[in-house]
Amino acid sequence: MAIEIKKDKCIGCGICFKSCPMDAFEFEPYDGNKLGKVAKVNSKCTFCNQCLTACKYGAIIEKKTQGGEVDFSAYKHIWVFAEQRNGKLMNVALELIGEGYRLAKEISPDTKVCAVIIGDKDTKVDTLEKECYEYGAERVIMIQDPLLKNYTTDGYTKVLTDAIEEMKPEIVIYGATHIGRDLAPRVAARLDTGLTADCTRLDVKVSSYIEYAKKNTTLDTSTLDPNDESTGIKQTRPAFGGNLMATIICPRTRPQMSTVRPGVMQKRERIPGAKGERVDYKPAISKDDIRVEIIDIVKSAKELVSLTDAEIICSGGRGLGDASGFKLIQKFADKVGGVVGSSRAAVDAGWIDHSHQVGQTGTTVKPKIYFACGISGAIQHLAGMQTSDMIVAINKDPDAPIFEVADYGIVGDLYKVIPKIIEEWDRAEELYDASTKQ
Repeated sequence: MAIEIKKDKCIGCGICFKSCPMDAFEFEPYDGNKLGKVAKVNSKCTFCNQCLTACKYGAIIEKKTQGGEVDFSAYKHIWVFAEQRNGKLMNVALELIGEGYRLAKEISPDTKVCAVIIGDKDTKVDTLEKECYEYGAERVIMIQDPLLKNYTTDGYTKVLTDAIEEMKPEIVIYGATHIGRDLAPRVAARLDTGLTADCTRLDVKVSSYIEYAKKNTTLDTSTLDPNDESTGIKQTRPAFGGNLMATIICPRTRPQMSTVRPGVMQKRERIPGAKGERVDYKPAISKDDIRVEIIDIVKSAKELVSLTDAEIICSGGRGLGDASGFKLIQKFADKVGGVVGSSRAAVDAGWIDHSHQVGQTGTTVKPKIYFACGISGAIQHLAGMQTSDMIVAINKDPDAPIFEVADYGIVGDLYKVIPKIIEEWDRAEELYDASTKQ
């Protein structure tokens, strides 16, 4: 959607200025009314549509993109928003570069996966270029400016939107982090295209995509060419609280955009010394484009939990009985070299902070070993951990759903089972130490 000003109806009263929370209106000269000016919309517009009902003269209308207006052939390549913080790439960026590489090769040999790095030279983002190549990026697009040193919604949205409009990627993928979830919908709104959030799977199947669109009677397929080789991406995500998986397509607009949860996709194996092509994009940005000024950044003093990078996670659920049960889980995690996770039920009960939550409304994880202690296995929780390499479930209920996905299941009281595991772990360590001394 987009906003259009009908100049022949605008009287230049300025009522729309007051209704806009984004300060997206300004005047331009016009000879067709008494005041000699009419309103126009600038790049700050996020298409919230609040101005539509504010105008008493019908001068503001919603402009819809008509099918067939988009030239699909003009859109090429896959972009991955390579999120960085303080000069360090987020782990999800490397996962998505690997996924982008896989999708690019399914589309065509000429399709490239491009990592987009936004920042400032002072944050040493130049050093990240090599890392992107080594994890599969064939092209790195560098967008640098002193105003982009720290993430701001306005600044990043503007420069990324401008770059997409100029270079026209076919697919843009973001990590479903706090930044990615803030940035992606704003860029999609400005580009008037679709966005699928929290995807767990991405597929490129040209023929099945076309056939799917034709069979779906709710879609207007008049603009789809059965011989068209342009690629539709099938974006799969949990829906209705994780009770079903929805596959979503974007048949009439470009670029196609998705956010993907950290820990869902697989990194490519790192290839040291890999090379690629660098593109320096000079952003057109000024202080006036950014409405929020960052005075200081205060990091939380509480312990930060890195569930996405953990190789071993020990999670507790409602079966712990109360908050004190997490003392045992912490002892267990410390012993096996893991971190503490939790189910939503434990977080909702106030037993542990939300940063520990694993699941659809928490963090999606993929550790080597996942211990589920006193967790029944609601589908929302399973959606966030079922791709773990090994799942060990401990639960008193032999019919708990968690056992359906567990590689190893222990039916019993976790307050008796976990101390036994710790005891056996200590014994194994003693035997190992003794064998290494011989």
